[in-house]
Amino acid sequence: MKNLRQRQNARKLLIQALYSLDLGGSTPAKIEKDFLAEKSMSRVDEKFFHNALHFIAKNLSEIDHAYADALDRDSIELDPISRAILRLGSYEMIKCLDVPYKVVINEGINLAKTYAPTDAFKFINGVLDQLAQSLRTVEAEIASAQ
Repeated sequence: MKNLRQRQNARKLLIQALYSLDLGGSTPAKIEKDFLAEKSMSRVDEKFFHNALHFIAKNLSEIDHAYADALDRDSIELDPISRAILRLGSYEMIKCLDVPYKVVINEGINLAKTYAPTDAFKFINGVLDQLAQSLRTVEAEIASAQ
């Protein structure tokens, strides 16, 4: 696995990229090309960035459906940053089984504290925790038994 800091840096850029994707008008390939040209990617896990961006874009309805049951409103009613964080967290819960679910939740909380509206981190925490209970059942059961 890449350096943890590189993965964190990739997550930060992914929130920006997913925000751009959400606003429309550009493709994942164009967004990635622009990021590679404009951002310093030397300290970023580029493979993770690429895989996450393209998987989320290609499987948007699956990603949104994964966390939809944990919402108290429609996904479209969320602010775009919170939606981007939930999409990234859902991707990691589904596709990155080498990343413990508690790390996924913690990273989502940290991203929300930095980029999302005030107190959105509490909402993100609750949604990602519910997602972990449904997608990472065995891992969650082991954690609660300890």
